[in-house]
Amino acid sequence: MKKMQSFFDRLSPTLNKIGSNRYLLTIMESMMATLGPIILGSLAVLLLVFPVKAVPKALTAWGFTPILTAVNTFTVGALALYIVFLMARNLVGSFMPEDNGSAAGIIALMSFLFVTPMGNIVTKKVTTSALPSTWLGSQGVFSAMIIGLVVGRLYVYIRQHNWTIKMPNGVPPMVSNAFAALIPTVVIGFLFILIARLFAFTPYGNMHQFIYSVIQIPLRGIGGSIWAMILVSLLMQLLWFFGIHGTNVILPLVTPIWLSMDMENLNAVSNGQTPQNIIGLAFFNVVTWSGLALGLVLLMMFAKSKQYKELGRLSIVPALFGITEPVIFGTPLVLNFDLAIPFIFNNTIALIIAYVVTKIGLVGTFIGAQTVFGLPLGFFAGVEGKISIIVMQLVIQLIVSPLLWYPWFKRADMKAYRAEKSNEG
Repeated sequence: MKKMQSFFDRLSPTLNKIGSNRYLLTIMESMMATLGPIILGSLAVLLLVFPVKAVPKALTAWGFTPILTAVNTFTVGALALYIVFLMARNLVGSFMPEDNGSAAGIIALMSFLFVTPMGNIVTKKVTTSALPSTWLGSQGVFSAMIIGLVVGRLYVYIRQHNWTIKMPNGVPPMVSNAFAALIPTVVIGFLFILIARLFAFTPYGNMHQFIYSVIQIPLRGIGGSIWAMILVSLLMQLLWFFGIHGTNVILPLVTPIWLSMDMENLNAVSNGQTPQNIIGLAFFNVVTWSGLALGLVLLMMFAKSKQYKELGRLSIVPALFGITEPVIFGTPLVLNFDLAIPFIFNNTIALIIAYVVTKIGLVGTFIGAQTVFGLPLGFFAGVEGKISIIVMQLVIQLIVSPLLWYPWFKRADMKAYRAEKSNEG
């Protein structure tokens, strides 16, 4: 373990640089910023397919069904539009704090639409052009990420090299900023017009289809399996154990893959179909809720040592809401080799259990709904619309988690208890 600690001490600066990389932080920040629309769309779908049949019937009778369907279409079903804007806006902000990035976000949205093929709606009397929703939702997420980052970086390059129209000092900032964004808009806009035309000559037909076929599907095959999720969980917890923010380092790499899988499930449910993806971001968040530290807090409530018993009493209420920092840093769990095994491996064991019981049908498949941090135990899983998922979370947190922590904590507790007795003597 000393050799491993020395290895991570040497590796820590590199990992911290990765965790603070502006592109990874932009991805994480942009994905998190879409949480509001995603939650709203998730709730709309949940109401439409609510397990108590009286609720969907009442919504239909009151005329809310088409409205809730539209809510889902323009939130979850239009996720790529929000992401492309946010990616460019946030990346520009990280390079140029004095620029709010809104102009770059608009240029990115415009560029995304330039490479999006139009469709036709044919009626008896007229043919109308329309924008298909195919690439606006989960299938266009990776396109949105790439276009947003590329546009944001190009915008920064153009502005930093002063390829802009500068107005006299007396001109109001609103007018000056509009003209400053004019050349970046034209240059980047023409670039994506050219890209759209070039992809029209390829077998893919458009940029979205190319990215979806060549990048998104293969990445999903690699990162969208339970084995990939297990690896991510182990790496995250291992980094956390050595004091490195594992979430910032690892999660941005897989969030686009897992979130797009959740969006596929939500779209399937909204269309009356069965969701096909067992895992996703919602699955990971619900199963590994609080890092399974609630089980440790429950054990501390009955500890022999005063140290752990007092910490358990202080930590129990926050832990019931998924806030486990008091026990993580109060124990502490970082570099605590007495509790290293459960801290690193408990999440993985819970993921395997959850996957198996879902695979064999004991627990319903997650609909992919996202929720806000801070909901209490059980309620956090309730947004998935299945009683079996709530029961699974309760069993994992209240039974499985304490059992996994018990042998390791018992030894640590006895060590602390003997130390206290020795000090009293």
